[in-house]
Amino acid sequence: MVDTYIRQGFSRGLVVLSALMLAVTAGLLGSPPTANAWSRAGLPVETLSVPSGAMGRDIKVQFQGGGSHAVYLLDGLRARDDANGWDIETPAFEWFYQSGLSVVMPVGGMSSFYTDWYQPAAGNGGVQTYKWETFLTSELPQWLAANRHVSASGNAVVGLSMSGSSALILAAFYPGQFRYAGSLSAFLNPSAGPWPGLIGLAMNDSGGFSSAAMWGPPGDPAWARNDPTLQVGRLVANHTRIWVYCGSGTPGELGGGDLPSTFLEGTALQSNFNFRDQYVAAGGNNAVFNFPPTGTHTWSYWGAQLNQMKPDIQRTLGAA
Repeated sequence: MVDTYIRQGFSRGLVVLSALMLAVTAGLLGSPPTANAWSRAGLPVETLSVPSGAMGRDIKVQFQGGGSHAVYLLDGLRARDDANGWDIETPAFEWFYQSGLSVVMPVGGMSSFYTDWYQPAAGNGGVQTYKWETFLTSELPQWLAANRHVSASGNAVVGLSMSGSSALILAAFYPGQFRYAGSLSAFLNPSAGPWPGLIGLAMNDSGGFSSAAMWGPPGDPAWARNDPTLQVGRLVANHTRIWVYCGSGTPGELGGGDLPSTFLEGTALQSNFNFRDQYVAAGGNNAVFNFPPTGTHTWSYWGAQLNQMKPDIQRTLGAA
């Protein structure tokens, strides 16, 4: 079944150059790094140090045990090195406490798109190896299975903005590991039209990173391989349960009326419509598409969506 909650008649044209520059200046695909909420004392939250041979260092991972299956929560473009944004900006650990599910929050990965880069990632004051896909789909699940009794299969992955497309791609290529994928306010056709150039500008603005080091120049096969709209057939064939949300760019009761938040959400919306249309055309019938008449590019709306999809995740993973 495909459930769609949508306000019809809202559309966006191609992004003109002035709008691109405005978005980059405002911090495209990311969010303000202000901290509002941390997990409360008393929750069984651990900070793990997980070895990564692929990246040549230990990776910090915030973890809350609670079940043999887990929800992986991925951060945005401006991911910090001290904590995952889901913990900085929302009480996500509290929400999933005693839910029957464990929670996994990788820390770091600014501008990474949680993918395996072609070249070293030079930015944010240093040079690192970015092999996030390998870490998330091989090293981390093996470590969690061996050390925290979390299954390497049958899990969920949820991302926002930058990582919304990453969540769908991870589920498309690793269906055994991820039965469920959630995308919140993401740009879901990154290889199309002006998007490679726009993403490159945004990554440069967020830490000085290069999209060419990530996926090569526009037109390189890596851009298509990491484009959820072009990989939608995999999600349909896998029968992955997906939840795709994007607001309209109009502020609602949760606020977010500043220009970057309204502009970014409205810009993302059309790519979400396109993804939905391709999914339905491919015969997909295991999705929720939630496109409400309000909602902007801010954590308050993403937190609300995570709460809304929580029972759906529990049902899908057998925790409800």
